[in-house]
Amino acid sequence: MAVTQPSVAEPTADPAPSHPTAIAGDWWRNAVVYQIYPRSFADGTGDGIGDLPGITSRLGALAELGVDAVWLSPFFTSPQADAGYDVADYRDVDPLFGTLADFDALLARAHQLGLKVIIDLVPNHSSDEHPWFRAALAAAPGSPERARYHFRDGKGPDGAEPPNNWTSIFGGIGWTRVTEADGRPGQWYLHMFDPKQPDWDWSNDAVREEFHSVLRFWLDRGVDGFRVDVANSLVKRDGLPDYDPSADAGGVMAFGTPDGDALVANLHTSAAPMWDQDGVHDVYRDWRRILDGYSPPRILVAEAWVQPLSRLARYVRPDEMHQAFNFEYLSCPWNPAKLREVIRASLEANRSVGAPTTWVLSNHDVLRHPTRFGLADQSVRPNGIGPDDPQPDAALGLRRGRAATLTMLALPGSAYLYQGEELGLPEHTGLDDHLREDPTWVRSGQTIRGRDGCRVPLPWEAERPGLGFGPTGATWLPQPAVYAGMSRDAEAADPDSTLRMYMAALRLRREHGLGDGDLEWLDAPYGTDDTAVGSDIVAFRNSGVTVVANMGSTAVDLPGGEVLLASAPLPADGTLPRDTTVWLG
Repeated sequence: MAVTQPSVAEPTADPAPSHPTAIAGDWWRNAVVYQIYPRSFADGTGDGIGDLPGITSRLGALAELGVDAVWLSPFFTSPQADAGYDVADYRDVDPLFGTLADFDALLARAHQLGLKVIIDLVPNHSSDEHPWFRAALAAAPGSPERARYHFRDGKGPDGAEPPNNWTSIFGGIGWTRVTEADGRPGQWYLHMFDPKQPDWDWSNDAVREEFHSVLRFWLDRGVDGFRVDVANSLVKRDGLPDYDPSADAGGVMAFGTPDGDALVANLHTSAAPMWDQDGVHDVYRDWRRILDGYSPPRILVAEAWVQPLSRLARYVRPDEMHQAFNFEYLSCPWNPAKLREVIRASLEANRSVGAPTTWVLSNHDVLRHPTRFGLADQSVRPNGIGPDDPQPDAALGLRRGRAATLTMLALPGSAYLYQGEELGLPEHTGLDDHLREDPTWVRSGQTIRGRDGCRVPLPWEAERPGLGFGPTGATWLPQPAVYAGMSRDAEAADPDSTLRMYMAALRLRREHGLGDGDLEWLDAPYGTDDTAVGSDIVAFRNSGVTVVANMGSTAVDLPGGEVLLASAPLPADGTLPRDTTVWLG
């Protein structure tokens, strides 16, 4: 049978909302949320760094895409030691990105277009330039100022050894020793990430009250929710005991490991004294009570690398958060048996607490999924790729990436998209090492390249300098040559582009109510029996739509039904090619 992609309305310059967005009710249960990484989305000032006015100028494109909400990575006052995840003032905008007035204008425009706005909150640590940390450095050991952070005396006769053996996620030890006011070496402070990111002590009432105030500040401005950074790390085990990760999962205790999945397995379990401690849930119950006092409904989203899924589900119990990113799904390789299992386990775990599952394939911390799926070795997830590393098969990765996206968007629950994935953008794997800014690169001794490759400025217009990222053509990181053919204007004009596929998928997802549906696995040969003929197939039905993903090496017969959308052209012989997903009505 001959199949063509469903037609998609031609894009307009600045459209009105193309879909209704819920003003009240549980909008978050089925929402598709688009992550904006501000420094790389759009530049309004011409300095080569994205900013709030640039975002505002391009919001119409997101309404046209068909998403329901946007999530903004941090834009707060910060020395930018970790791209804004080191916050010096939680109640203001860094001049790099604009002003509070610019944020208010962005929020107003988004709401006008029917888009919710979720902002990032970083409660595990502050910047070392935060006024409270500066006050702590100036104060004496045992003072109330130091009690807001984890200051401890060192071990050994002269206190020259760190208080425990914890290491930083970015590499190196997790403690830094300070020089006291009298010039002598003094106490140590804990930083689970970079020395410029000291960890708050959440056993301190002043810290808890301060964040209650921060929540109210942004809620009163009208934000629709918060994505909570490192949500599983706020509370540390009493006494901050030593930890031997090898006894837990046999691996390395550092984000600077070449294998990103090993990081998750080794660290993000409740056995580690710095992760997923039970006391963290009291924090979010307090926050939920604050949010429930606002109307329309506001939400909390957990960034919590937690295993197993039953532990992750505890973050979305009815009196805690609304959503939690499903990183087991994100980490799943191109393997049908593993994909079926993580979908089953995710739905079951979240169903047990009455919460939707929140699906995600890419974000600002991981390899873009078209690159990830193009790697020959699917057993590891590298923490960055450089020009002398094994390179992905770009064509295969994009084909699989499109198929993975159609599978994800057909699942019941909510979904998150990372900026540029709607264009099929790959990781910048040829980035020169001297341009890297991720602190992982430095703290790993320049052995782990880190996350810069997924943070490259977006291509908007193929014929403009800097591909239309800003008015001058400047970009804070160089764009790879391949981005020119993947600009938004070029893809908008191509009916077979990844952009047009995303637009069609989001429209059909809404029309068929897939986010509110209930997944039904199909029988073999399109079933879940790994010994059956259809073991390379992931197939299910949701809200009357049949979804078939061929993850094997050969084409398979399609079941009957009208083709609504396919991730790649379908042949006339009624088969589904390899690495392709189809929706059937």
